[in-house]
Amino acid sequence: MKHIMPDAIRAATHLTRAGRLTEASTALQRLLSGQVTPGSAGAPDSTDAQARRGPPTIEGVVDAAGSRQDRPAPQDAPRFADGSGRTTFGTTTFGNEIGALPEMPAALRGLLDKVSHGAVPLQRSGRAHRSPVPASVAVPPGAEFLTATFGNHAGSRSYKLYVPSGYRAGQPIPLVVMLHGCTQSPDDFAAGTRMNEAAEAHTCLVAYPAQTSAANMQKCWNWFSAADQQRDAGEPSLIAGITRAVMRDYTVDPRRVHVAGLSAGGAAASVMGETYPDLYATIGVHSGLACGAARDMPSAFAAMQRGGDHSPRAATGQRVVPAIVFHGDRDTTVNPSNGEAVVAQAARAERLRTHTEMGQVPGGYAWRRTLHTDVDGQTVAEHWVVSGAGHAWFGGSPAGSYTDPRGPDATGEMLRFFLEHPQSTPARA
Repeated sequence: MKHIMPDAIRAATHLTRAGRLTEASTALQRLLSGQVTPGSAGAPDSTDAQARRGPPTIEGVVDAAGSRQDRPAPQDAPRFADGSGRTTFGTTTFGNEIGALPEMPAALRGLLDKVSHGAVPLQRSGRAHRSPVPASVAVPPGAEFLTATFGNHAGSRSYKLYVPSGYRAGQPIPLVVMLHGCTQSPDDFAAGTRMNEAAEAHTCLVAYPAQTSAANMQKCWNWFSAADQQRDAGEPSLIAGITRAVMRDYTVDPRRVHVAGLSAGGAAASVMGETYPDLYATIGVHSGLACGAARDMPSAFAAMQRGGDHSPRAATGQRVVPAIVFHGDRDTTVNPSNGEAVVAQAARAERLRTHTEMGQVPGGYAWRRTLHTDVDGQTVAEHWVVSGAGHAWFGGSPAGSYTDPRGPDATGEMLRFFLEHPQSTPARA
């Protein structure tokens, strides 16, 4: 007998009502296979489960550990026909030890019955399709901003894909994967960073994976979870899967596939560079942390406040993934020393030559850019420190959240860095 979280049932219900049957069936398959623990049904939470429900957020405002209290079950909660608060489909019993579940809609009941008997296969990926585009996201004539979903053994995630007007099948172009910060969405992140506009000018594809509130209450990528810092597992497998799905469906230059992100998304980009150095040519980390800076919730808070582990994680001989890093020196959410840790990780403890330049945004912040180059003069890391700036995407648009137009153009500089650093050995889709 399996007791399943009511939140998961509600999520599947909403997906079914919205017509998103692939995602609903994926969620139900995970439940039926026992991949979801009964944490919200009264069982003690694991450290990982607690981290997913109460992560560090992009604003730096979180509840103290253990401060949340379980809500009592409503006295008039609806119950099933047998009065037990449980119902059974096939061999699986659904129940709620805290409060009874509401009656399940007929559509979900039918889908659940099919899933439990293996009648609905897990769909790995579907071709991107058109969906409503927010007014804040500019899409010029001939370009498209599409929606798709990818699923694997770790679950499923939707994503948005920007296809520039200059895209022509058969002509390989770069791909940039953009990982949003906590509380953000692909549309919000696209509007704030204006990466689509830069990609239109340089004819690049841009993919925006979407974190879910089911995976993390604040929609943060779980960069601090040990289970989500491994190749072919957890969230890295989903992000890599989305990347490969785009490479499969569109003509992508395998030498020019890049990943970037903000805050939790920046930390996730660091993870992707460490776990998939064969897939990504470069990484862009804005106000983020190095891979391995934390392994659980306590170490995540410590890393954000004081800085994380500066030591490289990669095995000897693993390809170095060049990194471009942006951080404000007044960032009180993610300590600026974490930017130094990302650079140190890229350097692999080697002695690199450094060259520093200073500049000023007209009417905005002063900045310092340090180039770290190897013996051949190739830039391994580019580190931007912005004086007086906090936790926001520099040079961004107010149409999106957590942006600061007074900083240097992080989007333009990242894309310039990406295009300057193709992989010598092509990645495989």
